[in-house]
Amino acid sequence: MAMMNLVEALNLALDECLRERPEALIMGEDVGVDGGVFRVTKGLIEKYGAKRVVDTPLAEAGIIGTAIGMAAAGLRPVAEIQFSGFTYQAFHQIEQNMARLRNRTRGRLSVPMVMRAPYGGGIRAVEHHSESREAYWVHTPGLKVVIPSSPRAGRALLRTAILEDDPVIFYEPKAIYRAFKEDVPEAPETWPVGRARTLRDGDAITIVAWGAMTRPALDAAGELADVHDVHAEVLDLQWLKPMDTEALVASVRRTGRVVIVHEAPKTCGVGAEVAARIVEYALDHLEAPIRRVAGHDIVFPFFQVERFYLPDAARITRAVLETLQY
Repeated sequence: MAMMNLVEALNLALDECLRERPEALIMGEDVGVDGGVFRVTKGLIEKYGAKRVVDTPLAEAGIIGTAIGMAAAGLRPVAEIQFSGFTYQAFHQIEQNMARLRNRTRGRLSVPMVMRAPYGGGIRAVEHHSESREAYWVHTPGLKVVIPSSPRAGRALLRTAILEDDPVIFYEPKAIYRAFKEDVPEAPETWPVGRARTLRDGDAITIVAWGAMTRPALDAAGELADVHDVHAEVLDLQWLKPMDTEALVASVRRTGRVVIVHEAPKTCGVGAEVAARIVEYALDHLEAPIRRVAGHDIVFPFFQVERFYLPDAARITRAVLETLQY
């Protein structure tokens, strides 16, 4: 195994797929010569050439539209949008074509492509650079949505996404790009589609999170155990679509209480769907109302007050203790 951060692990996954799959290619603004704005694609154009690591114009609709055509023709493009807040310029291509082509052609054509984008806050960026709008794509039939929370998960899940025969939205939490390292196996690995994973076992309450929010969730769980003798289970959802309802229900049956954490605005965020599924399939096991710790229903603020917007361990701990006191 090698110790890697998320940027290095994603680069490894892309390198492996380009080497293993001749139909795979990378495309996007500055992904070639510059190696991407966060250097996720660094060094790949030197290894595979400009026909497989393609620098595109600054035109999000053009990037996604071209990738859709390539995928329908038998290639496996990995299209990078520099920041998830810029995907709105390609919304019509994603919703009207990328998500619908298989259904429109009654299965004659598929779209085996991945749209990668750095997402979320935590780096004190300017407007449109800290969006968390994953709910748009979860709500869109025909798309799969996955968000890794660690280097090993990033490598395995990106490989899985590239091998899928349907389009996948792959959001990369930029707050953890270089925040920590972990062991990444030397042998290539993929993880199952639609499978959550338990990051910490517990029996008092379930904390559901994904992406960068798993870090404060784990910090809160550690404090709860050390200070309050409360053992929280932390569930990393990973795949927001398809969602692992079975894992959610199994955890709630063990703990009876739930706190859901996400950095997107609270109203109609994916946390609402998580709560709805728990109520639908595990209501009899709930011993307290479900709580959500989320971003506020405002435009993501500028860096001076960013820390007041993003959920942190203190907010999560408070929500857990309030839930336990119900």
